[in-house]
Amino acid sequence: MSIFENPSNRDIILVAFDFDGTLTTKDTFLEFVRFTHGLPRMILGILRYSPWLLLMKMGRYSNGKLKERIFAYFYSGVSYEQFVQWGKEFSHMAESMLNTSMLKRLQLHASEGHTLCVVSASIDEWVRPICLNLGVDEVIATRVEVSSEGKLTGNFSSPNCYGAKKVERMLEVYPQGRISYLYAYGDSRGDKELLEFADEGYYYSVTGTFSRVVRMQ
Repeated sequence: MSIFENPSNRDIILVAFDFDGTLTTKDTFLEFVRFTHGLPRMILGILRYSPWLLLMKMGRYSNGKLKERIFAYFYSGVSYEQFVQWGKEFSHMAESMLNTSMLKRLQLHASEGHTLCVVSASIDEWVRPICLNLGVDEVIATRVEVSSEGKLTGNFSSPNCYGAKKVERMLEVYPQGRISYLYAYGDSRGDKELLEFADEGYYYSVTGTFSRVVRMQ
């Protein structure tokens, strides 16, 4: 017997997961930088942008703009082929960062035949290999811009997939008329709009508990 709601008869029951801090126990952006550049270089890069980090914490600088600036510092001019290869290699070591409690929830939804998607502000090229290994059906993440020479420009080709953009990007892939019921899981402010949009949204805390979020009317 299913423990989940029995929804109306439409196309799919969709389950949307945040990635960093939800399916994983760490911020994979910093872990990926550490993997590709080493800890000393990563620390120097973060220190370089510490004034903007402070402004962001104060609500005076955009999360997406800062993330793009830091991304450009580390990856502008890198060949896309190399970047994709790093993503594949990183996916193998990232298994140790996976959240076992949330993986059980993911596997439970999969056993019910639900459609699984990950909606993440992190970068597609390292999120996708990890998620496909988990049996996720679709990955919706931030995309990078590639020049005609096949190198990263340092810019994003899509808006940072954060906040309301998570809902917008998800509905581009899964139009609302196709979704009979939507579950969503997240752990931070960047997931608020997605959790409130879902029929059942759950906030996952560091203590390993799930709190149901009141649906937006």
